[in-house]
Amino acid sequence: MTGDRPVLGIVLMLGFCVLAPLGDSIAKLLGGTIPLLQLLLVRFAVQGLILLPYAAVMRTPMRMSPRVLRLTLVRTVLHIIGIAAMFTSLRFLELADAIAIAFVMPFIMLLLGHFVLGEEVGARRFQACIVGFIGTLLVIQPSFAEVGWPALLPLTVAVVFALFMLVTRQVAKDVDPIALQAVSGLVATPLLLLFLAVPGDYAPLSLVWPSGAEAALLLAIGVLGTLGHLLMTWSLRFAPSATVAPMQYLEIPMATLIGWLIFRDLPDGLAAIGITLTVAAGLYIILRERRLSRVAV
Repeated sequence: MTGDRPVLGIVLMLGFCVLAPLGDSIAKLLGGTIPLLQLLLVRFAVQGLILLPYAAVMRTPMRMSPRVLRLTLVRTVLHIIGIAAMFTSLRFLELADAIAIAFVMPFIMLLLGHFVLGEEVGARRFQACIVGFIGTLLVIQPSFAEVGWPALLPLTVAVVFALFMLVTRQVAKDVDPIALQAVSGLVATPLLLLFLAVPGDYAPLSLVWPSGAEAALLLAIGVLGTLGHLLMTWSLRFAPSATVAPMQYLEIPMATLIGWLIFRDLPDGLAAIGITLTVAAGLYIILRERRLSRVAV
């Protein structure tokens, strides 16, 4: 970490909490006219075009062992699937609801860490997971009643990104995070181009010629996604994760505000209660982790 500058770290994480839902809102705007493949292709191509030169200028080490390269490929595929599921869900759900449901991810990660990696999880954190899942169900219920099975897509996002984070843990100590994202953009772009060879006329896997405004918004998705990740990475350089991790939950009220400003959408009463429960349970788990780590020291 580049010295403790917690205020700067907090500001950077706040930036991430604004940019992430803003990028999702643009994907929601374009979802009706731009095919899913095109959204993903631009998102990852821009990531590579920004981060590869940045890594070169900063002289970031890019060399990876065969093991890390294989895991990076798995991580990239999971990243593509997760973003594809999120972008698809936004065609059907309100912005705040989709993001709030996806925030069940920390609970899934905790359970995967316990049952897959053998990490110790106490009774209180299990209870917090149950509360978090109940909150998520309260958000899903009105959405499911309105749109049906697409309301479950953010759960797919949560599971995929939980696996994505577990893979990231396996490579985080062996490669710079900027290099990791740069290589992911480089790998994802040709992988996505392969889908153009799929036979048949399947609209989500096609390309269209965007208007000037749509092209600008497509570019913005890539820039916001990449810049958001950089802000989150940099925030962890200047402030301890225990300081900035709870702030990630600000993404939900930010998404609610952006959803209201752009789409005039607000969660209904049941969804609002569910969002509150999910945020409270997630914050409890983070604070509990911090307390236990202090005791261990």
